[in-house]
Amino acid sequence: MTPETVMDLAHSMLLVTSMIAAPLLLVALVVGLVIGMLQAATQINEATLSFIPKILLLVLTLFAIGPWMLKMLIDFTHDLYTNIPNVIG
Repeated sequence: MTPETVMDLAHSMLLVTSMIAAPLLLVALVVGLVIGMLQAATQINEATLSFIPKILLLVLTLFAIGPWMLKMLIDFTHDLYTNIPNVIG
């Protein structure tokens, strides 16, 4: 196993990880920002106020994008397993 194959594998792993995590992180960021602006505008300083909308929108995002995320993981794992003979030999 050459250093180039290790770096290629690490690069593809990080790419898949970032593609899977990005939608959830972006939704959490936008919801947190909107709730924070509403709290600042109304001067409601309740720390637990943003949890329920974040959880609900993250669950909705998982329902909407979950099949795509699962397909990405399955494709990466399938490619990883099929390339084992090439990596070893």
